[in-house]
Amino acid sequence: MHGQTSGTLRRDAIGLREVLFQSVTAMAPAAAVAASIPAGAAFAGGSLPLAVLVALVACLFTASCVAELARELPAAGSVATYAARGLHPAVGFLVGWGYVFVEMLVPPLLLLQLGFTVAGTLHDEWSSYPADLWWPYPLVGAAVIAVAGYFGVRASARFGTVLGAFEVLVFLVFAVLLIGRAGSGNTLSVFGTSHTAGGYSGVGGVFAGSVYTVLAFAGFEAAAPLAEETREPRRTMHRAVLGAALGIGLFYVVTTYAMTVYFGPDRFAGFGASGRASWEGVARASFGLFWVLLFLAVVNSTIANANACANVSTRTAFALARVRVLPRLLATLHPRHRSPVAGIAVQTVVAVAAVLGLGLGYGPETAFLLLATVIVTVVIGVYIVVNLACAGHFVRAGGGALKPVRHLLFPVLGIAAFVPALLTAAGLPVFTFVTKLSAPVSYAGPVVGVWLAIGVVVLLVLLRRHPERIAETARVHMEEHDPAVPRRDGTVPG
Repeated sequence: MHGQTSGTLRRDAIGLREVLFQSVTAMAPAAAVAASIPAGAAFAGGSLPLAVLVALVACLFTASCVAELARELPAAGSVATYAARGLHPAVGFLVGWGYVFVEMLVPPLLLLQLGFTVAGTLHDEWSSYPADLWWPYPLVGAAVIAVAGYFGVRASARFGTVLGAFEVLVFLVFAVLLIGRAGSGNTLSVFGTSHTAGGYSGVGGVFAGSVYTVLAFAGFEAAAPLAEETREPRRTMHRAVLGAALGIGLFYVVTTYAMTVYFGPDRFAGFGASGRASWEGVARASFGLFWVLLFLAVVNSTIANANACANVSTRTAFALARVRVLPRLLATLHPRHRSPVAGIAVQTVVAVAAVLGLGLGYGPETAFLLLATVIVTVVIGVYIVVNLACAGHFVRAGGGALKPVRHLLFPVLGIAAFVPALLTAAGLPVFTFVTKLSAPVSYAGPVVGVWLAIGVVVLLVLLRRHPERIAETARVHMEEHDPAVPRRDGTVPG
């Protein structure tokens, strides 16, 4: 591996379309519709479309905060830089420490899903195919993602754009077919509280369903780490983050509505992620070979999501290594493609090790749940901190920059929306609908705790020996290296 540990990422390499799909694919819309959102049906029942709509509004508060900070502070460090500027550099370091960790775990999470989805489907179609032969597919997926990343952000982002467009189109076409087949079954009553599941009547059922649905929105901020490689980053980042959250949120509403009215609102509490009462099950029973397209869309979604989050992890690691709070090696760039090649190598090793180690040790489905719990717990915690950072940054800026609704009210509402989701993801039974985690999935809490404890130790050492490095987590390098990038007040640096 030949590279250099100085310099910048490739400037002006991608535009709004690629950056938008960076966030879209990080949300894994096809996989979310088929596997994540149906979890809310056990509580919201046939009122799940309303629960999804509530979750969309709730997530837009945080998406607005991220978009505001992305426009103000275009940096590869993204959430780490936001927390450093809005709260304190030490908080920025800890946010970056946790964010890099979990974003490196997202690709193995999705590659595990790729493995057991493909192996399970092949076994269902041909019983002679061994259901436990799942591991070759994640290895192929890891290689594809590594190659795309190696050739630079333009290659990986365009690859993600094609994959993202395919999965969204397939599910939208299927949604139209479902709505058409539903005929007189189409009803706006699914946007009320009359179809909630037994035991979770009215608003309570919708609230419980929305908490599980909120988790399907994770990833809308994934455009932000590509700021230094994007044309007109201030405007583009703002549009991409908000556009992805709103666009995919509406996609969730439309697809969930379509399946609910087709399947039957009063029967929807039994709808799930597999079997006859699932997206694939309905497609197999009533739409012939269309299920193959759905299957390919979900497989596509796993690869696209892993690709997007590999971009996030390697860029965030690059930003922290650049200021020497992570090993300097992670700032190594390819001399031609300007890709963070050392970060890509580390990401690939972590992905393969986690897939094989956890997948073969616990089984791919259990390993998936363990990693998902670790990831979602930290990511939601990061969202809560970023909401606080948004308020902190603009209060400090003061004057005309501070907009009370966007910079004070929205952060409070964003925190209020994600606290229940955090408790649910962590398996803390504060609400009756929260399921307490069992081993080995319950190991997620100690894993997160140990990693953050190590981060605190590293932070204390750096504060004692190299406090200037922690302070530099708040730097926006793009303004310093590119005088053509204007500040928000219209002036240019220097």
